[in-house]
Amino acid sequence: MLLAALLAAGLAAGCTSGGSGDDGRGPRESPAATRDADGQGPPPVLTVKIDNAPAARPQSGLDAADVVYVEQVEGGLSRLMAVYATRLPESVGPVRSARESDLELLRQFDEPLLAFSGAQSKLLPLIDEAPLTPVDPGSEPDAFSRDSDRAAPHNLYLRPDKILEDPPGEAALTTGFREGPAPSGGTPDEEVTVRFPAARFTFTWSDADGRWQVSMDGSPATTRDGDRLTAATVVVQNVTVRSSGFGDFLGNNTPYTETVGSGKATVLRDGRAYPASWSRPAAEDGTSLTSPDGDPVNVTPGPVWVLLTAAR
Repeated sequence: MLLAALLAAGLAAGCTSGGSGDDGRGPRESPAATRDADGQGPPPVLTVKIDNAPAARPQSGLDAADVVYVEQVEGGLSRLMAVYATRLPESVGPVRSARESDLELLRQFDEPLLAFSGAQSKLLPLIDEAPLTPVDPGSEPDAFSRDSDRAAPHNLYLRPDKILEDPPGEAALTTGFREGPAPSGGTPDEEVTVRFPAARFTFTWSDADGRWQVSMDGSPATTRDGDRLTAATVVVQNVTVRSSGFGDFLGNNTPYTETVGSGKATVLRDGRAYPASWSRPAAEDGTSLTSPDGDPVNVTPGPVWVLLTAAR
């Protein structure tokens, strides 16, 4: 009974049972999601905070993302940040609330759009000060809708075409990752499992797809149409995950994931695992990946999944 209670509390930390709020966070007013009033400048990259609780699966739009970041949230669960630069899906979601560490992660892009369901009231000033355009149901109500077949809060979806006419293109994808040939060495590895405190991701190499098939918590991850989610490259990035000044309504502290700095990483591509180091000197910089010999570790063309795991 105690184990069941603990599990229930952990799940509740990552999701709530209904209402208009989201983890105690509500909608807000924010500027319209436009680049410039006179239309100058390229459109920004679109980033969306996506639910990854079991009740949120299968998600929509992950198969169109150029990059998917996996972050730890309350209770040791995971949440996703999807980045769209080359394609805009018809629908993305379920959309969930923002966290403080999202602001540091997104500084690598030039004033991105951040679509989210809401945020704690004391986090809103930090979002307003950040160099991004917030997009939520309070600022762009026509861009969001609820799926009546799912229970709140796992049923809020974004229509990207309501806030962007066209994707900005690959040039807006300033992550620091570079496409190119594989480095020398590496270890053949057909399956790799990455664990968070209360979540796990497994990547299984498929020769037929030429990609890694994604599983979450032991089950195949799919689109809502039943197609398997895949990644061309997987970056397991060991980072510092510390306590923050925020928490959820159950009293769980919100982890802060530090993405500026340096550390160890493992890069999965072409059915092999490559040891690497990552470096991001400042929040405005992308992340570079290098081999133990100091050579660049390139990614292969296609979706990149980045798992921000606590360094041990």
